[in-house]
Amino acid sequence: MAADALRGLRQDLFRDAFAYRPLPRVAADGPLTRRLRGRLREYVSWTPHAVICAAGFFALLLASVSSDGGSAEPIVALCALAPVLLTMVRPVAAFWASMAATLICGVLGGWGDWPWPPGAFLSHLVVLTVVAIRTRPRTAAWMWLLTGVYGFFAESLFGWGHYSTNTAPMLVVSAMALLVVTVWHIRREAEQEVTAQQTVTAHERSRRTLLEERTTIARELHDVVAHHMSVVAIQAEAAPYRVENPPPELERAFATIRENAVAALTELRRVLGVVRAEDYEAPDAPQPTLADLDALLANVRDAGLDVGKTVTGAVRELPQGVELSAYRIVQEALSNTLRHAPGASARVEIGYVLGGLGLRVVNTAPPAPSLVKPSPGAGHGITGMRERVSMLGGEMTAGPTDDGGYEVTVFLPVPTASEDDA
Repeated sequence: MAADALRGLRQDLFRDAFAYRPLPRVAADGPLTRRLRGRLREYVSWTPHAVICAAGFFALLLASVSSDGGSAEPIVALCALAPVLLTMVRPVAAFWASMAATLICGVLGGWGDWPWPPGAFLSHLVVLTVVAIRTRPRTAAWMWLLTGVYGFFAESLFGWGHYSTNTAPMLVVSAMALLVVTVWHIRREAEQEVTAQQTVTAHERSRRTLLEERTTIARELHDVVAHHMSVVAIQAEAAPYRVENPPPELERAFATIRENAVAALTELRRVLGVVRAEDYEAPDAPQPTLADLDALLANVRDAGLDVGKTVTGAVRELPQGVELSAYRIVQEALSNTLRHAPGASARVEIGYVLGGLGLRVVNTAPPAPSLVKPSPGAGHGITGMRERVSMLGGEMTAGPTDDGGYEVTVFLPVPTASEDDA
């Protein structure tokens, strides 16, 4: 343990003494500067440097006022100022400079407080505080301990009977300052750990939400594809009985179609069926389509959302996967409106166009004096919608509108009959 302490002492006070560590400016997006504009933000970013320079100026002024005058006064004033300014570039070296400046000020400053004349007292206190802020608490503890050793050693040699000693006040005041700085360090590290943990948690939650959404889509695809493959297998088996005296080639062709359909269905159930097996509460009811949208809108109106629907284009039956995804997207967009914009009104626009289906769900800004507060969210609903659109090869945009509302626009491609034949 003693060896570790000595290694820490050498690292903190001797090897780091020559380390160049310029004092950074206040971050532009910090709590003090992000609300400011233009040059005012530029000026405020130099606040730490200005505070240290002001403290150095007061130390210089105090050293000049308390000195006996004479030719040594500029030297005493400079010795009080230099260590404070040095903390902005080489903090550990500033401590050693302050120790040396204390001795010079004590010798040249005339009779008075020992071993810290008033200017050196303030200068060394500022140096200890700034260095404690800019380094580790262990380094500050070493500096405080060496300050006490130097003070008691100087008092025992020269202080008694000639000066009024002030080592005890220096240790008490500096200990209080270092205690405050240490508490600040601990709190800042705790906040950084919490922020890092929140970032990891949010990333993990987003990833889990994405996986859950993919699992849900896999279940739905399983239902859709399994249904169609079952129909193919049944039709292929029944087709030969609908033709009188079918040729053997036709029977073999239908048998091959049925065998491949059954094999594909078996493989599909083996791969995707395990997903459904993990969720014993998965619904067995038919999946909703756009034909069920009116019931959804009625349910949303009962929940307090004023919502309207507009349909353009020739309404036609779309692939089940597209219908299901469109229904889920509208459902999630309206749920977001209920959660995040209570009291607002919404509009659902559905456009049947050549080559696909267009969706637009837009809500107005919520009224300012709303009795219901918006619910917090992490954006998982948007993530799920994007995942659905991406798996269908579509496009999606989501963002606020100019009037303070929110808009979700989606295009889901649907192959035409000619493309299907090709």
